Amino acid sequence: MTITKEMSIGTIVQNHPETVRVFLNHGLMCVGCAAARFESLEQGALAHGIDVDALVKDLNAALAPVEQN
Repeated sequence: MTITKEMSIGTIVQNHPETVRVFLNHGLMCVGCAAARFESLEQGALAHGIDVDALVKDLNAALAPVEQN
């Protein structure tokens, strides 16, 4: 599954709790607030002055399997 800016923050966090750290690193602290249930990733990022494209890239990177050496 690929995370897109149209997805709700709540859905992303619920389905992929490993992304919480990425949200926090980007300064989006409302991962557990009521608005996160219906607000899209893009809406949340724009409301907090966060680069949504960079956030989406980092969220998807967090979903990528860790390479084994």
